[in-house]
Amino acid sequence: EADLLALVERLNADPAVHGILVQLPLPDHMNSDAVINAISPAKDVDGFHISNVGLLGTGQKSMVPCTPLGCLMMLRDQLGSLSGLDAVVIGRSNIVGKPMAQLLLGESCTVTIAHSRTKNLAEVVRRADIVVAAVGRPQMVPGDWIKPGATVIDVGINRIAAPEKGEGKTRLVGDCDYDSCAEVAGAITPVPGGVGPMTIACLLANTVTACCRANGLAEPEGLTA
Repeated sequence: EADLLALVERLNADPAVHGILVQLPLPDHMNSDAVINAISPAKDVDGFHISNVGLLGTGQKSMVPCTPLGCLMMLRDQLGSLSGLDAVVIGRSNIVGKPMAQLLLGESCTVTIAHSRTKNLAEVVRRADIVVAAVGRPQMVPGDWIKPGATVIDVGINRIAAPEKGEGKTRLVGDCDYDSCAEVAGAITPVPGGVGPMTIACLLANTVTACCRANGLAEPEGLTA
């Protein structure tokens, strides 16, 4: 851990480095919070530093977590204005659920954070114009939970057995049952090939944004919230 913290400090001090990402999870003997919070907030392109979390939560300029940022970009592209829409985020993680809710609040949505212990979860989801599924349970959300015409963002990446491919084979699925949800939804992201590529693109976008801020340059439009 001491070696990792020392490396982060060297990168913080290097003006040629504009973005730092620590791949999680770290080994068990390391304190992830201590490592993440050692990153300079201005170079925290994952948006996980406690300062960036606080700035996002209070509606100030921050580094925005990549996955929620990518989800927001797709929602804006599909729907235009999100103002007044009813949004349900399934999942309360610090990485996706909570920052996604903050971004949707910033777009003037009415936001509910639901999770596996939410009572009458199906009814809660069924009223939503926007559903963001980020709970980490394969195919948890069936099509009959989806309001006709709703926009569904499936953040889940789950590997399940695929005996049709042969013994021991697996395939990737999301947190939504894609086929049944796609019959009802107005739009839905596939897994794989949906949120994943947007997350990577937004990591690169955050790095560009961090570089511009560090050098007093105008930020490119449309790369952040």
